[in-house]
Amino acid sequence: MEHGSRDITLRFLAEPSDVNFGGKVHGGAVMKWIDLAAYACAAGWSKKYCITVYAGGIRFVAPILVGSLVEVHAQIIYTGNTSMHIGLDVRANDPKDPQQTLTTHCIVIMVAVGDDGKPTPVPQWEPTAAHDVFLRESAIRLMNMRKEIGDEMQAHVTPSNDVLSQ
Repeated sequence: MEHGSRDITLRFLAEPSDVNFGGKVHGGAVMKWIDLAAYACAAGWSKKYCITVYAGGIRFVAPILVGSLVEVHAQIIYTGNTSMHIGLDVRANDPKDPQQTLTTHCIVIMVAVGDDGKPTPVPQWEPTAAHDVFLRESAIRLMNMRKEIGDEMQAHVTPSNDVLSQ
């Protein structure tokens, strides 16, 4: 199965409309940029329309100021049958200063869908470099942890009869 590039970087300036009440770029704007980069990465790799099924581990490390040059780097770190796990880093800097600061990082899972709207297979990614093997193994560990968290969260979504009868 043919695939595209494993990674992509989006670059743009943070605009005044992206700023929250505290004068920094708000988290919702950053999450939108992350979702856009994850989509571009997944669609580029799979050559298919993709949907977001998970975004997690989002860490807001440092604020982004209006007027900053923002760089969102996305790369495939694991592929399932129909899913692609994408690691994302957001970095920012004053355009007059080349020193970038990591501001946010997270993992997003995208699923490729066919014309019928159902999940469809994606090209597999096999790491060769040691760091890429580490990233894939980390993605697998995180996937297993998410399953445990999902089981715990189910209690919040569907209350058990035991709790209701108390």
